[in-house]
Amino acid sequence: MLRDALLLQLGYNATLVAVGATLLGISAGATGTFLFLRKRALVSDAISHATLPGICLAFLLMVALGGDGRNLPGLLAGSALSAWVGLLCLNWLTRNTRLAEDAAIGAVLSVFFGFGIVLLTVIQTLGAGRQAGLEGFLLGSTAGMLWNDALVIALGGAGALALILLIRRPMTLVAFDPEYAAARGVPVHRIDLAMMGLVMAVTVVGLKIVGLILIVALLIIPPVTARFWTERSDRVVLLSGLTGGLAGYLGAAISASAPNLPTGPIIVLVSFAFFALSLLVAPGRGVLAAFLRHTQFQRRVHLRQGLLALAQGQRIYEPLTLRLLRQAELVRADGVATDIGRARAAKALRDEKRWEIVRADQTQEAAAALYDGLRDIETVLTHDQIAEIDRRIGSPQEVPA
Repeated sequence: MLRDALLLQLGYNATLVAVGATLLGISAGATGTFLFLRKRALVSDAISHATLPGICLAFLLMVALGGDGRNLPGLLAGSALSAWVGLLCLNWLTRNTRLAEDAAIGAVLSVFFGFGIVLLTVIQTLGAGRQAGLEGFLLGSTAGMLWNDALVIALGGAGALALILLIRRPMTLVAFDPEYAAARGVPVHRIDLAMMGLVMAVTVVGLKIVGLILIVALLIIPPVTARFWTERSDRVVLLSGLTGGLAGYLGAAISASAPNLPTGPIIVLVSFAFFALSLLVAPGRGVLAAFLRHTQFQRRVHLRQGLLALAQGQRIYEPLTLRLLRQAELVRADGVATDIGRARAAKALRDEKRWEIVRADQTQEAAAALYDGLRDIETVLTHDQIAEIDRRIGSPQEVPA
């Protein structure tokens, strides 16, 4: 069943949902990257919750005009207008009051969402059947997706991606250093509004698939996942888009292959699975890589301290230190240093004395700042500088390797 879903063999509706979710994931991941780099991730939460009053008001307006109120383009237009009003309110509060951005986000989010819930309650009092399906915008509803719905999502996502390609450079500059961007003549305020507008667009087109409550996950989780794998912003954007698209595709396939599984939450859970995997195994920032670095550092510290103890004739009691010295063939099983061990110990003690001279010399301040107790002095000073320090220390001038 899952194989058929992955190969788009489960029917017309399942194929539409998979394609729409994939396009939404790509656009949401790429768009959310700039929000994440700008350290304004919670803004997407405020925007998404601000769409609910617009959906309800658009529904009421279309019903008043004689329609059934469930026309998707009309509902999305209402949600976009409401989200834009919420965005303007958020921007005004942060620029013209003493409220911090997180407080302004909380105010806008709660007020707009509360107003939307009130309107939903009012809609429930209307004629039977008219409000059916409207609550699907909260968590997403793909069961009845039509070709026109998928086309709206595809066009909205493609438009967001096109705008990202056009203004990605100023958005990247503003995301990393808004003060420098302003000094370069970049209109920071307008770029911020454009960034928020892109987030709003992705939020609106994603309401049908994941809903206004979960769309924030598709905007934030893929960029965070991509950040584990690279340090370059352009690659973060690319990887974020790919991760979001893959999460949308796999989530839609899993939902289609199993009965009664909601598409939106499954997409979010798949996205989280990618995040958890990256958190564990990413080579630069993952937990496993950090554990290996810490273990390697711990081994170096024990080995260094063991060599210094050998050089000073001290007894070593730490089991890990003894085990590491034995593995490196620096001591015998009885704890007595080998010839190589004595030479390495003498070298370690000599380096410590060299570092003492360097740290006491004000002209070597830059080199002294690199001392961490483990760094080889040869990686910091030249051979002539080391020879001069050895002359100041006195014999022996050289230590056997």
